[in-house]
Amino acid sequence: MKGLGGLRNTVRQELVARQLDEQIAARFPVGRRLRILDVGMGQGTQALRLARAGHSVTGLESDPEMVRAARQSLTTEPEGIRERFKLIEGDGRDTGVHFLPGSFDVVLCHGVLMYVEDPDAVLAGLARMLAPGGLLSLLVRNGDALAMRPGLAGDWSDALEAFTSDSYTNRLGLPGRADRLEALTATLAGIAAPLHAWYGVRVFTDGVPNDAELPADDELERLLAAEDRAGRTEPYRRVAALLHLCGVRG
Repeated sequence: MKGLGGLRNTVRQELVARQLDEQIAARFPVGRRLRILDVGMGQGTQALRLARAGHSVTGLESDPEMVRAARQSLTTEPEGIRERFKLIEGDGRDTGVHFLPGSFDVVLCHGVLMYVEDPDAVLAGLARMLAPGGLLSLLVRNGDALAMRPGLAGDWSDALEAFTSDSYTNRLGLPGRADRLEALTATLAGIAAPLHAWYGVRVFTDGVPNDAELPADDELERLLAAEDRAGRTEPYRRVAALLHLCGVRG
């Protein structure tokens, strides 16, 4: 888990990895090399992890700084992994420009929809990229729990506003938009990739400082075990900061 940054990002990446591996194992034969598209891959944490696992991965990223960071990370990987990894600088709204329909077994879109003006159109485009039976993995801000962070911090004005709004400002000062489970469930059904499973991500650790360092290994394992359990258990998963939704292409 080294190299993932601070505690908040480590919890996010590790939980999503566990949940995603669980869904892949349930959908595809053991040992099958999958075609994976990571839209808005950021620094490439999940994309590189999946390439190391033997899959063929295409990363699509519009931020030039992130693209450079991902390319730099690739230079330290063995040749076999570099050959399985394709990096494209581009926008997730233009998947149809870069790829043919049905080109991928798994499509990831993590931490992207909160910054997209027309998420339904993006989701429809992502679903078209999936082969029949393919897996769509989404990580979104939980609109049903927007009041949790300001409320636990004692910011009562923002907490009250969050009950009636899907908009928020992230820790970098950027405006974002949250999604609600019920609405996304309907959207996924409408684009022929109905919801198959969903998890909460960061139930207990969303409020820690951005620069919070990782605890000792044994304590970190207990923390991750608690977060993992909460992300699968009612009612805890419903108040997680993030939702991880997995749809399956019909």
